[in-house]
Amino acid sequence: MSNWRHHVVLFVKGLAMGAADVVPGVSGGTIAFISGIYSELINTIKSINLQVFSIIRHQGLLAAWEHINGTFIIVLLGGILTSLFSLARVMHYLLDAYPLPLWAFFTGLIVGSVIYLLRLHPLSGGLEKIYFVIGSAIAYGISIAPPIVLEGNLTTMFFAGSLALCAMILPGISGSFILVLLGLYPVFIGAIANFQVDILVVFASGGLIGLMLFSRLLSWLLAYFQDRVIAVMCGFLVGSLNVIWPWKQVVDSAQGIVQSTSNLLPHQFSVIVGQDPQTLICLATFILGLALVLVLEYAGKIKSNPAS
Repeated sequence: MSNWRHHVVLFVKGLAMGAADVVPGVSGGTIAFISGIYSELINTIKSINLQVFSIIRHQGLLAAWEHINGTFIIVLLGGILTSLFSLARVMHYLLDAYPLPLWAFFTGLIVGSVIYLLRLHPLSGGLEKIYFVIGSAIAYGISIAPPIVLEGNLTTMFFAGSLALCAMILPGISGSFILVLLGLYPVFIGAIANFQVDILVVFASGGLIGLMLFSRLLSWLLAYFQDRVIAVMCGFLVGSLNVIWPWKQVVDSAQGIVQSTSNLLPHQFSVIVGQDPQTLICLATFILGLALVLVLEYAGKIKSNPAS
């Protein structure tokens, strides 16, 4: 495939990652993982270090650009940022207007991802099964943790950015949901919608520092313990289903912030909540989410041979 087509595919993956990252409970890392760019993304982030300045001084800008895989990160980041600033309002409109079908779509996406990943990396050993359970327990524990409310000042947003962006590159751990738990999600979305440069710059700076540190750990783990790391990540995905299950009852809320929910079956949702569960529509969007995994899998295969 020609370079420009490869870049278009990569840009679209960035769009999908950005769209996923604005939805609490869905991770852009999941999209990267199932579309075949996860390892390259982690290693690219890892390559952005102080060594770059030495390469610029001794070998020039072009060598430094190649060292950090500059074209990859710029195209992907362009897609992510385009999605964040153009699709954020669309995603939140869909969450407000069509929440059940949208969550069903994401549920299908996650279920399809788990099936796909376990087909590629079966839990063949006892240790892998244990790590899978640990990953599931961690993600589930995060999903039921009660939110706190922090003041949205610049210092807080710096550390929130570091934590959230590290979470965003983990499949099944949603950076947006971390912001919800910290009580900072409205501040973050408001900063995007109103283009509050000071908050966005501080948040991004914290995120960049966190990513540079965390990517080194992830890269090392993937290099030496790949099967166990993937088992944990598959567990993360399974545990995250508790967050994105469509039919929920709000059990406790305070000051407009949902403190806890309980998952329901469609017929229970109709009786307890008193709303149409939209079962057939949700089934259709669930299947659409499953089908999208096949599309992303195909895109991942395209990525593996960009010059063909």
